[in-house]
Amino acid sequence: MNMTEKILAEAAGLREVTPGEIIEARVDLAMTHDGTSPPTIRTFRDIASRGGPARVWDPERIVMVFDHNVPANTIGAAEFQRVTREFAREQGIVNIFQNAAGICHQVLPERGFVRPGMVIVGADSHTCTYGAFGAFATGMGATDMAMVFATGKTWFMVPEAMRIEVTGEPEGHVYAKDVILHIIGEIGVDGATYRSVEFTGDTIESMDVSGRMTICNMAVEMGAKNGIMEPNRQTLDYVRSRTGSEFRVYSSDEDSQYLEDHHFDVSDLEPQVACPDDVDNVYPVHRVEGTHIDEAFLGSCTNGRYEDLKIAAEVIGDRRVHEDVRFIVSPASREIYLKALEDGIIETFIRAGAIVCNPGCGPCLGAHMGVLAPGEVSIATTNRNFRGRMGDPASSVYLANPAVVAESAIEGVISAPQQEAGNGC
Repeated sequence: MNMTEKILAEAAGLREVTPGEIIEARVDLAMTHDGTSPPTIRTFRDIASRGGPARVWDPERIVMVFDHNVPANTIGAAEFQRVTREFAREQGIVNIFQNAAGICHQVLPERGFVRPGMVIVGADSHTCTYGAFGAFATGMGATDMAMVFATGKTWFMVPEAMRIEVTGEPEGHVYAKDVILHIIGEIGVDGATYRSVEFTGDTIESMDVSGRMTICNMAVEMGAKNGIMEPNRQTLDYVRSRTGSEFRVYSSDEDSQYLEDHHFDVSDLEPQVACPDDVDNVYPVHRVEGTHIDEAFLGSCTNGRYEDLKIAAEVIGDRRVHEDVRFIVSPASREIYLKALEDGIIETFIRAGAIVCNPGCGPCLGAHMGVLAPGEVSIATTNRNFRGRMGDPASSVYLANPAVVAESAIEGVISAPQQEAGNGC
């Protein structure tokens, strides 16, 4: 079996599972955020009213994170957060992070909730991020999550597997974001629908934790049920530094069967840009250089980590943001914000004229802090560029790595970063 099949077999109490088989699996961790908690709570209460349990199955295995609208920007958002706080108190859920602790997909690994071999479900599609740690992690809707709250179990159809081998050492300002955009551009937004995507190869093996999270985060953008990697040494060190809990690392058998095998050599890859309005509409940056932008956004669960902020600050150096551009920076967590503050990275952004916001998802989904007007164009380190994703349906979003976003913010048009980094750090 491959990694995903082994984890699911263990969770289902079976010796083995096969693709297409429907199983009932034990859940190790369930996550909801301020946008998905209230619908989950409403359905959970409906289940209870029909004879189901009135208490969640295990309050210590549920994590709630306020990140989508923080601080609350509407009365509705404030009400959603109030409902979630009250439910957490009622049910004894102590793992609730309310005051801009960060984006859920950053907070959970940071706080030691994510470990190899776990089955993790989240009421957010980018829950697949945790596959970077060798966990089976996937998103689900509020109805399914309510049943997890009630029973601690859920059903899965064991997915077919796709193996993606990535080799070569990227050069210049080419990062994990470029690797995954290139892969999605080749495979397509529906090329891995309901498949388990296993990332392998020497490029993945040598990649740091931040880059591996970026890769798995965007697996869902090609339709995958989950993205997963066998943890490397850096990843295991990261996990052990965050938790004292035991865990089991699963590896795919040498004779594992895959529906498809793909190989990508990224040695000569240049920075990639996903153009409106699909994530697989990908071109090398030189094909879109010179495109006017109104806004640049650095952040999100894809590229709001310390390494991303450092890359952008080095590109900026002592230069200033273009007068026609709003450059919005939102670290992925409070921990990242503090480290960037201590190292002078935040000062670099502020002196350059950027708007540094609290940790959260706001601009990524057009919720608040940077909503686009009709006809405006943004270049962002986020994961989606669908029509209307960051604001008005008549606006446009380009996706790129932190270096491209930073350089574009300085130039006022989409630009390839200079090979010589600035001295902002």
